[in-house]
Amino acid sequence: MPALTTTPDGFLLHGEPFRILSGALHYFRVHPDQWADRLRKARLMGLNTVETYIPWNLHEPEPGTLVLDGLLDLPRFLRLAAAEGLHVLLRPGPFICAEWDGGGLPHWLTTDPGIRLRTSDPRFTEVVDRYLDLLLPPLLPYLAASGGPVIAVQVENEYGAYGDDIAYLEHLERSLRSRGVGELLFTCDQTDGDHLKNGVLPGVLATGTFGSRVDRSLARLREAQPEGPLMCGEFWIGWFDHWGGPHHGRDAADAAADLDRLLAAGASVNIYMFHGGTNFGRTNGANHHHTYVPTVTSYDYDAPLTESGDPGPKYHAFREVIARHAPVPDEPVPAPSPKLPPATVRLTHRAPLLPLADRPVHAPDPRSADDLGLRAGYTLYRTTAPAAGTGLLHFTGGVGDRAQVFLDGAPAGVLERERREETLPVRVPRAGAVVEVLVENMGRVNYGPRIGAAKGLLGPVTLDGAPLRGWDSYALPLDDVPATARFAPAATPACAEPAFHRGTFEVTTPADTFLSLPGWTKGEAWVNGFHLGRYWNRGPQRTLYVPGPALRPGTNDLVLLELHGTITPEAHLTDAPDLGPAAS
Repeated sequence: MPALTTTPDGFLLHGEPFRILSGALHYFRVHPDQWADRLRKARLMGLNTVETYIPWNLHEPEPGTLVLDGLLDLPRFLRLAAAEGLHVLLRPGPFICAEWDGGGLPHWLTTDPGIRLRTSDPRFTEVVDRYLDLLLPPLLPYLAASGGPVIAVQVENEYGAYGDDIAYLEHLERSLRSRGVGELLFTCDQTDGDHLKNGVLPGVLATGTFGSRVDRSLARLREAQPEGPLMCGEFWIGWFDHWGGPHHGRDAADAAADLDRLLAAGASVNIYMFHGGTNFGRTNGANHHHTYVPTVTSYDYDAPLTESGDPGPKYHAFREVIARHAPVPDEPVPAPSPKLPPATVRLTHRAPLLPLADRPVHAPDPRSADDLGLRAGYTLYRTTAPAAGTGLLHFTGGVGDRAQVFLDGAPAGVLERERREETLPVRVPRAGAVVEVLVENMGRVNYGPRIGAAKGLLGPVTLDGAPLRGWDSYALPLDDVPATARFAPAATPACAEPAFHRGTFEVTTPADTFLSLPGWTKGEAWVNGFHLGRYWNRGPQRTLYVPGPALRPGTNDLVLLELHGTITPEAHLTDAPDLGPAAS
């Protein structure tokens, strides 16, 4: 019998009345050495449970492999939650959305055109089952039946917004049960339209997702499920940002008032997000409704706990609301964490990017990043132009997602999927000029029918209508920064080509800080080999969060991959974030 059971209007935990007061906290968006701190702050706000997705694409990067270390050490996270006295809601997908690269579905799966994703297509369910065969055995000891913290497990994720294949949901339920998951199962769907109707699975608890109109949303949930606990599986209290858009937020008093309405109605809740964290590395997703728009590096979400783990206005407001409905620990609210004093870092050494490409794949036309087996990162393409002169360079099929064009090493222009650009006017300096195209994967679509859209160059290339043939295609995963020996002293402060830039700075006592890059254009940053994520002067995000555990006493390394150019050799460490101007 599961530890968590349902009654006609609520939950029982080990036979005693229980209300789930949960907050979303994604272990894979937080430095592992900060998990214990974030979990403690969840308990001190009055939460008794935390919720997390499980990103399939990182846990099984290649078929048949399972990664459970570092940022992905889920067993360690579960042990820490139990040590803090918190229960856990697990959401293994297989699809998670979460504004996460590909919605958590592996690229080696989504790029297979023969598989119908998120359906009862045996080609999909067989792969899901093989993943569960890998994932679940290490997690079973952490289920409540074995004395662990996990009291409930989600079946799929907001499936009603995607499809209505009940046989698929039933297959997932059987797959979890047959592999030892005896805890309460639940689904999670938006309360608008037919989402609940399409996503509800008989015999499985239905929960709703919404951020306002509490009474109406709970009424719709009750219509879909006449008996059982009312629970908001995602109570949206903020939002995420896209490059080039505003920074989203929500008034703390407004969100707290809706939380109060929710709890006053007797419902359980999972606050999305309690602590958003960061899309470290290249893990951000993208939306593609009318056009492609990638998500920024920060996943601060205007959550109660900021990206750097400090209690914000919602933390205090929510704690007061929760205290009206449930006991809150009689302990002081945690103070903000220490920050490094502001400092300037000089980047004194440089390594051009394009010469680092090796092991090309030669073909008449460019090969896509997916053809090259590249989950994330960059693809470089090289060929030669037959004659000098002006003309139109056309990329049939477009680019995925952002292409920089060079002629004999000189920048010739940029094309973006976001702007639906496919043609670039160019001036070819000579016959035989080297044409190079560097394409950045800006994040895989995480929601809707465009999951699995290809990356890199997506078709043949023509110059004034004549095909350009004979391409070398290079995969540039750039998972690690180049070796120190690759860097040479920078002759001048300015740089107008894609290049790695390296510098060092001294730290006495490691603490959180924020990387600010005025004068830089677009790229990525690493501190001591820890991949902070992407930066872009397009905004809204203007600083990158640097977790204190990524630093060390003494000398620290900063490496920037700048894709365009910089007029300064300096970067700055600040003691406050800048996520951009708020949406009006």
